[in-house]
Order: sequence, then structure tokens, then C-alpha cells
Amino acid sequence: MFFRNLTLFRFNPSLKKSFDSIDDALAEWALKPVGPLEQMSRGFVSPFGRDQPALSHRVGNALWLTLGGEDRLLPSSVVNDEVQRKLAQAEQREGRKLGGRARKRLKEDVVHELLPRAFVRPSRLNASIDLAQGVVAVDTSSRKAAEGFITELRHALGSFPALPLNAELSPRALLTGWIAGEPLPAGFALGDECELKDPVDGGAIVKCQRQELLGDEIRKHLESGKQVSKLALVFDDHVSFVLGEDLVVRKLKFLDGAVDQLENTERDSLNAELDARYALMSAELARVFTALEKALKLSRPED
Repeated sequence: MFFRNLTLFRFNPSLKKSFDSIDDALAEWALKPVGPLEQMSRGFVSPFGRDQPALSHRVGNALWLTLGGEDRLLPSSVVNDEVQRKLAQAEQREGRKLGGRARKRLKEDVVHELLPRAFVRPSRLNASIDLAQGVVAVDTSSRKAAEGFITELRHALGSFPALPLNAELSPRALLTGWIAGEPLPAGFALGDECELKDPVDGGAIVKCQRQELLGDEIRKHLESGKQVSKLALVFDDHVSFVLGEDLVVRKLKFLDGAVDQLENTERDSLNAELDARYALMSAELARVFTALEKALKLSRPED
């Protein structure tokens, strides 16, 4: 269950008490099956699986929540084909071309007719909340999906003023400096991947993988004026990831230095295994965020 991406939000840690009765709050916003004429449904489910009763899992100051979803799959090509078929029948029957309003109503009727027969695709979106630091880490690189999670959590809590990360320093300038030879923050080392962009609109983009980032090839790109928009980093030989100038963490991976700790203890159930993995992951994420907060001078939420 290790997360693979992190879109991060901050909130004031003084709101920690809002989560004391989180399961009761989430119960009113639990996932309901998508209706026959609905295109989607969202609601909270148990982190351990939909057949489990608890809607949250807590380890110390770390809280694991999961937003479930059900989406009816109705491809636009299927809808359009059916609309064209019925449109031809209607125009032949009435002997005239249908206007825009009639076409719109026909399409709506087709969608309502097809929706109950559409396949339903389930989904899960995990998030880890660090109550001590006031951080929400949503396991996605999609800002829209992450904001959707925050919106559902806000509904459940009644109010939840969480905001996207904001850095006082320019992330692009910092990332560029790190591969230009400036010292990295304590605990960090360069990985083998980066993305460089020409700062002008419509400028060139260079993506490098399995690349020596301090080599001549990268240096020439920097000398031509390109700047780093994404950079692979390794933290403390425990975690590797790609940090973007948008402050989204992608390709998150827990390395042997961290995962080896899981292999030293036997666990007798899947829930126990998931609990151990979450405890490890949440502790590592807290360490990474603390280091990034200092390096990027991340803004703190107001009291």
C-alpha cells in the first residue's frame, strides 16, 4: 500500500482535535453505490478494504483515509453512435432536420437510456494526514483528484481550511542550483532523472533518465539557459522520488534501507501487514516533509 505520488496540502496543526471523532464524521459521507442514472459516486471507505468497518486507521499522529469511488463507463463514441442512429430515425420520421435544442434533448435521452447498462468501475484514493505537522499527502499526481479528496473531507468535517503547498523560494531556481553544483540540503542526494525547460514560452523541453546529472551533457543544457522543472532525489538512502517545481512528489519509492525493517517481524494477518507498512511509510513521509520544508522554506498556515 505504499504511496507512489504525493500532492501535499497544509493546515494548522491546531485543528488536530477535529479528527478525534473522524469515523463518526466519515460515516455520513461513506461511499454509496452509484445509482442507475448517476455517472459517479464518491464517499469514504475503509483503508483496509470495503468489507472492513473502520473508515480510518491511525498510527500515532498519522491518519490514513481512503476515498472510494464508483464511475459508470459510458464512452462518448457509444453515445454518439446511438445519438446519430436515433437522430436519423427522427429526421426521417418528421421529414426535416432537427434543431440544436432537439438534438441536445435527444442526447440527454440517450445518456439516460444507456447509463443503467454501463459498467461500473470502482476506484480508491488514499491519503495520509500528519496531524502533528498539519500535512495532508494525497496519493496522486493529479491536482484535480487531490483537491477532490480535500473537498470530500471538508464536507465530512464541516470545515477544513487546507491549502496547497507554497514555497517562499523559487522551486525551479533551487532545483536548477542543485544540479549546477550548489550543495544539497542535509540528507539529500541527486538521483538519475531530471526535466529541463527553456524558460521562454514554447521553449524546448529535455527529459533525462538514467543520466549522470552532474555530467557535461547536463551542464551544456544549463549553459544554454534551460532550467530544472523536475529533479530526482534520494533522501537518507530510504526514499527516492522526483520533485517537481509544482511541489508535487512523483515516482515515490521506498528503498531497501527503509523496507528492510518490515522483513524482521512476522505478521499473522493482512491487516497487521498493512498496519506495519503504513507505520513505516508515515514515519518516512514525516521525515521527508520536514527536510523539504526547511530546504524550500515552505509557508506555514496562519493561526
